[in-house]
Amino acid sequence: MRLTAPVPGGPCWIELSTSDVQAATSFYATLFGWRCETDPREEAGGYTTAHLGDARVAALSPVYQPGQPPAWTVSFATEDADASAGKVTAAGGSLLVGPMDIFDQGRFAVAADPSGAAFSLWQGRAFAGADLFNDAGTLGWAELVTREAAPALAFYPAVLGWTVSASETYPQWGIDGADFGGVLTMDETFPPQVRPHWLPYFVVTDVDATAASARGAGGDLLMPPTSIPQGPRIAVIRDPQGAAFGIHRTGQ
Repeated sequence: MRLTAPVPGGPCWIELSTSDVQAATSFYATLFGWRCETDPREEAGGYTTAHLGDARVAALSPVYQPGQPPAWTVSFATEDADASAGKVTAAGGSLLVGPMDIFDQGRFAVAADPSGAAFSLWQGRAFAGADLFNDAGTLGWAELVTREAAPALAFYPAVLGWTVSASETYPQWGIDGADFGGVLTMDETFPPQVRPHWLPYFVVTDVDATAASARGAGGDLLMPPTSIPQGPRIAVIRDPQGAAFGIHRTGQ
């Protein structure tokens, strides 16, 4: 079973912080068919929402400060951002931003787990999160890429109430029996400068064709299309500004 709507503890939204919003919107429109709209309010800071039809599926915004590397951030739903922020620090993580209100849309905080992997907490009000999941062009999986899995396997269940599948090679995160992500432990093939991070995977209808489109649009393949035994076909891409993300298709 897969999540199809925001639920407490589950992934609810994804945002790209990028050095060039206009170029990024063009790149992702080519890959996923997104239609992007920028909030015209000055105080919104160029926040741009990506749509599939009328469904909101992701957001893009300028980096918050010069020199910040472009990256995707996964947000997880909470019924109380302040209480969840308290659980973050109690479990050995750290708060990077907030908690703070975003207009009438909700309350959020940016946090990091004990290894330094950043993520967001989102308490929805007028905006609960993405309108679509697990459809082509939308978030289908969230993977924690880390050097040591054990601290994460204790931290996230304590903060967000996740279940963890029993696997020594690739534990999977779940909410009430619905798995939504996993844990990839970096080995010696990962350069030492790669820091722990969350990697979103977008659903596509054809991994190979989408990977080729990404290269044609100026992206790089960090992992070429690969079939996982008893799993999906996947690829990992770096967009032209440097943000990494995955694509996958189950059953391919």
